[in-house]
Amino acid sequence: MCTLIVLFRPDHPWPLLIAGNRDEIRNRPWSPPGRHWADRPEVVAGLDKPRGGSWLGVNDYGVAAAIMNREGTLGPEAGKRSRGELVLEALDHANAREAAQALADVDPRAYRAFNLFVGDPVSAFWLRHQGNDSPVDLFEVTPGLHMLTDRDMDDQEVPRIRLYLSQFQDAEAPDPEHGHWDAWQSLLACRLYPQSEVPQAAMTLNMSNDFGTLCSHLIAIPRYPGFGPLPVFLFANGPPDQQPFRPVTL
Repeated sequence: MCTLIVLFRPDHPWPLLIAGNRDEIRNRPWSPPGRHWADRPEVVAGLDKPRGGSWLGVNDYGVAAAIMNREGTLGPEAGKRSRGELVLEALDHANAREAAQALADVDPRAYRAFNLFVGDPVSAFWLRHQGNDSPVDLFEVTPGLHMLTDRDMDDQEVPRIRLYLSQFQDAEAPDPEHGHWDAWQSLLACRLYPQSEVPQAAMTLNMSNDFGTLCSHLIAIPRYPGFGPLPVFLFANGPPDQQPFRPVTL
C-alpha cells in the first residue's frame, strides 16, 4: 500500500507539494528517479524494470503524477497492461487538466484497479478505477492537504489515513525554497502505530512477508516552472528512517 500526501495551495509561490512512500515486494527490480526513457526525455521518474513504467515522477513542464494499486490488487495480472504506463502517459502532457481528461478515457478493462494522481501549479486531480468494467472516475482535488492510498482520497476507513492525515495537516508545511522538509520527513519515516491498529497503519513498513517501504519521495512544484525556481525533487533510496533524502537531478 503506497501512500501519497498532497498539499495543494493554488495561490502560494509553491502551489503543489507532494510526499510519497513506495511500498512494494522487495525483490521487484527498480531504479531510482531519472531520465530513463529515450522517447520521453522530459520525464524524470522512478523505473519499474519488469514492466518499463513508473510509480511516480515529474516532467519539465511542472506536471507530477503517481499511481497506486487499489486494495487487493497488488502485482500484475495476465492480460492486463501495466498501471505504471499511466504515469508516463500522464507526464506526456504539458498540464494536469489535459492529462487527467485524457486518462479518464482509457479502456478500464485494460488495467487492474488503480488510483492515479496528476497535478501541476494550477490544478490537481485523482482518478479512480475500481476494477473490471467499472469506469474511470475523475475527481478534482480541492485546496488543502490530502492523503491517498489504496482506497479513496482522505478515506478515514484506511488505518494509515486515520492515524496520519491529521498529523500531516497539523505539521509545519515544508519550505522548499530553503530546503526545510523536517516535519514531513519525520512523519514519512514513522513506524509507530497504536496497538488498536494493524501494522499497515504505520507510514514506513517492514512486513514479515518480504513486503515493505522501499523508498520515499518529496516533490515541490513552483508557480512558474521553467521561468523561476526549478521544481524540487528529493529521494530517499531506501526506507526514509534509514536513508537520507538527496536531490534528484532535474
